[in-house]
Amino acid sequence: MRVVVQTDKNRTRSAFGRAGVRGGAAALAVAAVLSGCTAPDADSGVRPAPGQQRLQAPPARALDSYAGRLRADHAALVAAARHWGLDGVPLMPPRPPAHKPKITARAGFEVDGQEEEHLPPVFTTIPTRQKVVFLTIDDGSEKDPAFLRMMSDLKVPYTAFLSNYLIQDNYGYFRQMQAEGVTLDNHTLHHPYLPGLSYEEQKNEICGMQGVMEKWFGKAPTVFRPPYGNYNGDTLRAAKSCGIKYAPIWDEEVFVDHWEYREDDESLHPGDIVLTHFRGRSDWDGTMVDDMRRFLNKVTREGYAVARLEDYL
Repeated sequence: MRVVVQTDKNRTRSAFGRAGVRGGAAALAVAAVLSGCTAPDADSGVRPAPGQQRLQAPPARALDSYAGRLRADHAALVAAARHWGLDGVPLMPPRPPAHKPKITARAGFEVDGQEEEHLPPVFTTIPTRQKVVFLTIDDGSEKDPAFLRMMSDLKVPYTAFLSNYLIQDNYGYFRQMQAEGVTLDNHTLHHPYLPGLSYEEQKNEICGMQGVMEKWFGKAPTVFRPPYGNYNGDTLRAAKSCGIKYAPIWDEEVFVDHWEYREDDESLHPGDIVLTHFRGRSDWDGTMVDDMRRFLNKVTREGYAVARLEDYL
């Protein structure tokens, strides 16, 4: 097949002068013609063969509108970063992986029967090469509205692990969080040291919180974090019986004034799970906003984006 494509150099230069994306759309249309899908073009004289699909480049006006929205969104993030006192704009995470990584128990964190009984794995890092970390926040003691505004303005994803005795005075605060797209997960009813309890007592703590989550937030989660990161075989068996599939803990913990590390190199790694808590001035020398400022400045400075944990499970 012989294809003739006519161009007007002056017109092309003018289009790029007005908006480079228009030229990109035109290039896509030409590429479609050369690949056998014909775009109707009065200048080229080419018409689709019978049965061929017509392929049109998106209207230049639509592309201009999309580019304008991107610019506006970025400008809003720049303004939000400045408003909340960050050193720079948090990096945008990549798209969630099309194929989820296989999650297994971290070496040394298994219990007897881990694989044979298909118990929920305990892990501290998601296997990925992407420069992302995952922010998780525990308990639910502090209910700072400024924190909600900050995270919404900056569009930073995070996961909340909730204990009922700390959230029952204000379920609405966490429903507001959920409405912003935050996943709410299980952290037991009363935050006990689980290995010190019997199997049935542990099951009551975990399954009881499943019921609270379903009643107040519409869904029983499949992700559970044992309080203090302490667990035994009964913990994971009880969690499994309650519908839990994963039991992530953490690789680093951030406080308002310092970081703590599980690894000896004291560094962030791709896929690390970072812990912090719902705490304020009654417990720390600062607020949750101060805590998030420290967290975001560090991960951004080191070239990491904050991704949504559930996108990788």
